[in-house]
Amino acid sequence: MTAPHVKLFIPGPIEVSPETFCAMSQPMIGHRGSGFQELYASIQPQLQQVLYTANPVFLSTSSAWGVMEGAVRNLVARKVLNCCCGAFSDKWFEVSKSCGKDAEALKVEWGQPILPEQIDAKLKTGQFDAITVVHNETSTGLMNPLAEIAQVVKQYPDVMLIVDSVSSMTAVKIETDALGIDVLLAGTQKAWALPPGFAVFTVSARALTKAATIPGRGYYFDFVEFKANHDKNMTPSTPSIPHVYGLRHQLEQMLAEGLDNRFARHRQMAQLTRDWARSRGFDLFPKAGYESVTLSCIENKRGIDVSKLQKIMKERHRILIDAGYGPIKGRTFRLSHMGDETPATIADLLTRLDDALKAL
Repeated sequence: MTAPHVKLFIPGPIEVSPETFCAMSQPMIGHRGSGFQELYASIQPQLQQVLYTANPVFLSTSSAWGVMEGAVRNLVARKVLNCCCGAFSDKWFEVSKSCGKDAEALKVEWGQPILPEQIDAKLKTGQFDAITVVHNETSTGLMNPLAEIAQVVKQYPDVMLIVDSVSSMTAVKIETDALGIDVLLAGTQKAWALPPGFAVFTVSARALTKAATIPGRGYYFDFVEFKANHDKNMTPSTPSIPHVYGLRHQLEQMLAEGLDNRFARHRQMAQLTRDWARSRGFDLFPKAGYESVTLSCIENKRGIDVSKLQKIMKERHRILIDAGYGPIKGRTFRLSHMGDETPATIADLLTRLDDALKAL
C-alpha cells in the first residue's frame, strides 16, 4: 500500500500539484525531432517574460549546482569573488576552488546580508572578473539586496554578475536585463513547483562572448554549446522532456494569474508567516529588512524542541516542515511559502502549527 501523502512545507523540493504531474505525463517524444523543437520554441517567449530578459533561456537536465559550477568554468578567467552568507553561497566558494579557479570569499555571518558597499570595496581592487551572489539564501531565509548589488557591479563593466535565484525565481520580480545580470539560474524544485532534477538559466550576450574565449569549459555545461543548440530549439544533451511539459504548464498558470499578482501573493504569504512567528514568541533569523519572500527561517526564541515539533506535524497533520539547517538546526526552523501555495493554504499550515505547539 502507498503511504499517506505528507505535504511538503520544507524549502525544497516543495509540493507539486496533481495538475502539474498530469501535465508532465504527456506521451514521450524524440528530443531531436520536430515535436521537441516546437515544444522548446513555444515556451521561450514565456520564459523570457518571466525572467525579464530578451536573451535565450536555456534548459539544463541537472540540479542548479551544475549550472552554478558551469558559470564559474565558463566565465572566470582571472579571479571570482564569491559572496558568502549561508550554506549555499559558502559552497559556491568551494565549487570555485574545486574548478581550479582563483577565488576569494566575501564572507559575512549567517543571517547577515551581503551589502553593496562591501562588494564595491572588493571590486575596486581590480582583481576580479566575476562575482557570484545568492539572491535568496535558503539556509538562513535571507534575501540579499540584489538591485542595489547590481548597481554597484554595473560600475565595473569587466565583471560578470552571476546570480543564484534558486529559491526566488518566479516568486520575486527579477529584472534580469535591466539589472545587468549576466547569468541568472534556478532549479525547478522550489518556486517553480516542479520536481527536482532540472534547471532554468539565462546568459547575457556579453557573457556568451566571454565564454567562447575561456579554455576548459567542459562540455555538459558549456554555455557556447547551449547557445548553439538553442539556435536549433534543442538542448546539448538529452533533456528531461517531462520537465519541459511541466514548465509549459507552470508558465501558463503564472501568466494566467499575472506576474504582478503572483509576486503580491508571495509577499502576502510571507507576511502571514512572519506575523504568526512574531505573535507566537518567535522571531525571524535574518537581519530585519532582509527576510526572504519565499521561506521563513524562524528563530527559536522560545527554546522549543524543534525536532519534536517536526515529528508532531508529520505524524498528526501529515505535513513536513524543516528543523533548521547545519549549525542553526534546532535554533531555527524553516517554513516554505512559495510556488502553488496560497494565503489560504498557509493559514491552514499555521493553524496546524498552533495545534502542534500546544502538544509539545
